[in-house]
Amino acid sequence: MDAVAWIEQLARELGVAPPNEREWEAILELAGVAAHSSERKAAPVACWIAARAGRTPEEGLALARTLESPAAEGDGGSVHG
Repeated sequence: MDAVAWIEQLARELGVAPPNEREWEAILELAGVAAHSSERKAAPVACWIAARAGRTPEEGLALARTLESPAAEGDGGSVHG
C-alpha cells in the first residue's frame, strides 16, 4: 500500500478527510523544516503540534520557517547545542 492509500485509510478510520494535494505539500515541507532545523524525530511531532493547535499545514509551515536555526544552514549542529 502506498502512502496516499495508507493515509486515506487512516483518515477514514478516524472519521476525518485526508489531506488534499496542497496540504500534503505543506505537511511534507513542515516536516522537512523541522527535521533540518533540529533532528529528524522533530518532523512528525511538529506536524502533530500544528494540528493539535488547530493550525493549517500552511500556518504551521510558515511558523516553522521563522524558527529555522542557523545550524540548519550548514554546520550540522543541533538546536540545543
